[in-house]
Amino acid sequence: MIEFRDVRKVYTQGTREVRALDGLTLEVPRGDFLAVMGPSGSGKSTFLHLSGGLDLPTSGSVVVDGQDTSKLGDDGLTLLRRRRIGFVFQFFNLMPSLRVVENIALPLMLDHRALSDALPKAEALLARVGLAARRDHFPDELSGGEMQRVAIARALVIDPALLLADEPTGNLDSATGRGILELLKEVAEKEGRTIVMVTHDESAAAWAKRTVRLRDGKLDA
Repeated sequence: MIEFRDVRKVYTQGTREVRALDGLTLEVPRGDFLAVMGPSGSGKSTFLHLSGGLDLPTSGSVVVDGQDTSKLGDDGLTLLRRRRIGFVFQFFNLMPSLRVVENIALPLMLDHRALSDALPKAEALLARVGLAARRDHFPDELSGGEMQRVAIARALVIDPALLLADEPTGNLDSATGRGILELLKEVAEKEGRTIVMVTHDESAAAWAKRTVRLRDGKLDA
């Protein structure tokens, strides 16, 4: 599903080069639930950005769902993200002016699907995450856990092959976070979707099928 082959990512800060990833080789098979851990500056966020086609490697190759991201071009990367990858962020990133059901339907509408086609799917996902009664609420009327459930439903509305989660429980209390992790595990096990979750929390990582640790841009053995 995801293949990193001798990937290096170098950022320039003034006259200094920062190696965010330094020769990383890693494979994430289809249907895996992978937790990625490591200290700040270890390369976790860079790994997630490259996996989602939000950035490109300086050298080496990143293959996502059979496609080498460096060879796709801007339009190809946009389509890959829009149709094959769901994103879940620590701060939810919901549109405050849209109702809950509209937030979930938004990725389909951005892919030129009619609202009449998008709404039934959005409503079905709302029911699945236990928020059918919140259909017409706005994000600021929801709790943090409810907003994260809406964000997961929005990520799932495109039927993604890959779900990328960046600290999805970082702003939630432990009980609410547990519910989010149960939902992610269910998505991986029952639907066969590939999930990559970046987290600092050992208890969150324990929900994944396996865990890798990064340090200084490399796998930490």
